[in-house]
Amino acid sequence: MPESPLPSPRLSLPIAGMTCASCVGRVTRALSRVPGVAAAAVNLATERAEVTGTAPLSALTAAVATAGYAVPAAEARLAIGGMTCAACGTRVARALERVPGVTAASVNPMSGVAEIRMLAGTDPALLEAAVLRAGYTVESSEAAAAPPRAWLAPLAAAALVAPFLIGMVGMALGRDWMPGPWWQLALATPVQFVLGARFYRAGWAALRAGTGNMDLLIALGTSAAYGLSLYLLLRHGAAHAAHGLYFEASATVILFVLIGKWLEARAKRATGAAIAALLALRPRTARILKDGAEQEVPAAGLLPGDVLVVRPGERIAADGVVREGLSGVNESALTGESRAMERGPGDTVRTGTIALDGRLVVMVQAVGGETMLARVAALVEAAQASRAPVQKLVDRISAVFVPAVLGIAVLAFLGWWLAGAGVETALLHAVAVLVIACPCALGLATPAAIMAGTGAAARAGILVRDAEAIERAGAITLVAFDKTGTLTEGRPRLAATHGDMDGLRLAAALNAGSEHPLARAVLTAYGAPPPAVAEFRALPGRGVEGVVEGRHLRLGAARLLAESGADPGLLAEAVAREEALGRTLSWLIDGDRALALLAFEDAPKPGAAAAIAGLSAMGVAVAMISGDRRAAAEQVARGLGIAEVAAEVLPADKAAAVARFRDGGRRVAMVGDGVNDAPALATADLGIAMGTGTDVAIAAAGITLLRGDPALVPAALQVTRRTLAKIRQNLVWAFGFNAIGIPLAAFGQLSPVIAGAAMALSSVAVLTNALLLARWRPA
Repeated sequence: MPESPLPSPRLSLPIAGMTCASCVGRVTRALSRVPGVAAAAVNLATERAEVTGTAPLSALTAAVATAGYAVPAAEARLAIGGMTCAACGTRVARALERVPGVTAASVNPMSGVAEIRMLAGTDPALLEAAVLRAGYTVESSEAAAAPPRAWLAPLAAAALVAPFLIGMVGMALGRDWMPGPWWQLALATPVQFVLGARFYRAGWAALRAGTGNMDLLIALGTSAAYGLSLYLLLRHGAAHAAHGLYFEASATVILFVLIGKWLEARAKRATGAAIAALLALRPRTARILKDGAEQEVPAAGLLPGDVLVVRPGERIAADGVVREGLSGVNESALTGESRAMERGPGDTVRTGTIALDGRLVVMVQAVGGETMLARVAALVEAAQASRAPVQKLVDRISAVFVPAVLGIAVLAFLGWWLAGAGVETALLHAVAVLVIACPCALGLATPAAIMAGTGAAARAGILVRDAEAIERAGAITLVAFDKTGTLTEGRPRLAATHGDMDGLRLAAALNAGSEHPLARAVLTAYGAPPPAVAEFRALPGRGVEGVVEGRHLRLGAARLLAESGADPGLLAEAVAREEALGRTLSWLIDGDRALALLAFEDAPKPGAAAAIAGLSAMGVAVAMISGDRRAAAEQVARGLGIAEVAAEVLPADKAAAVARFRDGGRRVAMVGDGVNDAPALATADLGIAMGTGTDVAIAAAGITLLRGDPALVPAALQVTRRTLAKIRQNLVWAFGFNAIGIPLAAFGQLSPVIAGAAMALSSVAVLTNALLLARWRPA
C-alpha cells in the first residue's frame, strides 16, 4: 500500500544524536536530497528539523539514519468515546493518520482503544483535535473502564414498544390489539428522538466527516418510516386505520438495534476479560520487612530493593528473588501451569502468584509496569488492539459499503414507485434496505475473534504478539526446535554407570560441594550424603582428585585417563556404546586402574514427546537445530520421533538453517529460548520463544510461551488456527448476511421490523461465535 506524502507541507522532525554544528550540516544535506523536500532547516538547540515539501515520512527517516542519526519515535494510547460500529474505528484511524508526525494508527472497535505510533514530541493535543473533528471524543482510562448503565436504554425502549409488539401479535391472531393512531405517535416519538438520539448524533458526525456508518442508515430508515406515518396521521387524522401507519416499524427497529448494541457491549467486555483477570491478580497491599519488623504498605508503593514477606495463602505483590523460606507456589493464573512449583532461596517469583504452604522472604526486583504480570497484560492488550492483514480488505469494503447501501435504497424506492406500487410501499421497501444493511457485523468479525482467541491463549500461558502472528501461525507447515533448553532440560543427568558397583558412591564423594553441572548430576543420582573426601584438589580442564576411605581417586574426562596411564579394561566396550548414543563420559580412576565409567545425557523435557506427537497429528513436520555433537543430537531426535536434524550448527548459522528450510517452500516456525536463537526466531516465518528464556529471544518472537513446556507449541498453533477459523466464519456470515438480506429487502421480501431484528441478530451472532473461543483449553 503506497505511503501518503507529508500530511502537511511543513513537518517538525525530531533528530537524536546531533552534537555539533557539523551534525546540523550533515542532516540538512541528507534531508535536502530527499525527492519532494522543498526546504530543510535544522536547529541544534531544539534538536529538530523543519521540513517543507511532500516527501514521505519514511524517506525522511531513512535519510536521517543514512546520515548517522535517528528520528526518535513514541507511542500513545487513547480511549475513544462515541464509537457505535466497526466503521467508526476505521474513520478514527484515518483521522489520526492525517495528523502531522503520526506514522501509523489502529483503532480496535471492540475495546475502543486507539494505538498510535508517532514522532517523538508530537503534540498530544493534535491527536485529540483530530478525534474531535472526526466526531468522537477522547475519554480518560477511568471513564472508559467504567461503562454506563447501557441496559437502561433498551429497557425503556422495550416498555414503550411493548404495546406495538402486542398489536403485532394480535394481527397474527386476527385480533385488533394495535394502539390508536395518536397513542402510536405518543409511544413512538420518545423512542425515535430520545432513545434514538444517539443514531442522529453519530450519523451527523459521520456526514460532517464526509462518510457514512450504520447509525446514519438507522437514522435515515427509521426517520423515513416515522415521517411517513406522521404525514398520514396529520393528513387523515384519527380516522386513518391504525394498521396503515408505520410507527411500530420505526420504534421496533430502534428497540432491536438498542438490544443488539447492549448485547454487543456485554460481549466486548467478555472478550476483554483476559486482561481484567490478569490485572486483578495484583494484591492491593503488601507486607515488607523494615527495621526487623513487618509492616503493611500499599502494593503500589513497593520499590526495587524492598524486602517482601509473603505468608502462606497470600499473593506475591512484586517480582523478586527468594532470600529465605520454601513454599509451593501456584503460578497457574500467570503461566497456565496447573502444578504447584517449589520455590526456595535463589528462585524467582512473580507478581500475582500465590504462596501455598510456606513463608517466603523476597527481595523485590521489579514493580508496577516492569513486572512479568504487567508485561503479559500489555502484550495481550497490544495483540487485541492489532489488526490482521485480512482486516485491510474489510476496511476497504466498509469504506464504500454505506454509500452503496444508500444507492441501493434509492434504486429500490424508484423501482417500486415507477412500477406503480405507490409512495408508501416504495418508501417502506427502501427503509428495509437501509435497516437490513449491517456493516457492524463485517467490521466486528476480525477484532472479535482476535480478542477472544488471544485472551484464551493468554489464560493457557501463550502470548500472541499481534494479529499478524495469528495469520502466520495458521500457515505453518514445519516447526524447527532448538535442542538444549527447549526440547531438553538444558542440564545433564547421569544416564548410566559401568564398572565397580561402588563407583557412584565414590564419585559422589569427589563431587561433594562442587557446583559443576556434571557434579550436580552425580549427587542427584546418588541421592544420599556421600563419604568424606580428604586432600581434595581440582585439576583445571581435566577433573578432580582426592582421598576417599583411604583410596586416592581421580574423576574426569578421557584426557585425565590418558594422563594417569590407566587401563580402561573391559570398560572400553561400554565407551563405544555410550559415544554412539552421544553421551558425555567421565572416568573414575583408582591409581592405574579405571574403576568406573559414568555416562551423562541432556534429558528431554517431560512434554517434549507429547509436543512432537501433537504436531505430527496436526500434519505439521518437525525438525531440530542443535549446536551439539551429531551423535547426541540424533539420539535425542530418535527418542522424540524427529526425522530432520541439523546438528553441530554454530549459533551464527542457526538463522541460515531456518532459511534453508524456508527455501524448500515450507512455512517455518522456530522455537528457541536463548540469545543465540534470536536471529533464527526473526528469520523464521514465525518465532516462538520460551518465556523461561532470555528477553532477547522473547523480543524476536511472534508468540511467547510463559512456561518452558514444549507441549505448548502445538497448543499455540491450535489456538491460532481456531482463531483464524473463527475470523473466516465471521466474515462468511457477515458477507453472506448482507449479500442475501439486501436483495431480499430491495425486492420487498422483508419488512423494516424483520430487517431490524435480523440486523441486530447479525452482530450478536458474530460476537457469540467469536466468544466460543473462550472455552478453548490446551489438549
